[in-house]
Amino acid sequence: MTTRLPQTLSEADLSRLIEMAWEDRTPFDAIEATFGYSEPQVIALMRKQLKRNSFELWRKRVTGRATKHLALRSKLVTRAYCATQYKQK
Repeated sequence: MTTRLPQTLSEADLSRLIEMAWEDRTPFDAIEATFGYSEPQVIALMRKQLKRNSFELWRKRVTGRATKHLALRSKLVTRAYCATQYKQK
């Protein structure tokens, strides 16, 4: 089965989507709200964009990770990213 990707992304948006997918605290729901890509579509995009080994490492990391899935996440977590993630330069 082929997962259709909803839109063509700019280089900057593609880079940000991949960055969000790698981030431990950014749930797939936030990616979908921002870019319109569901979890299966993000997986398909990552498979296409990453080298095979990088993709396999990423899948191993995110599979079942509570912070990547809102349904598994503690109700005490109210943000999608670490407070120190976006530091001012």
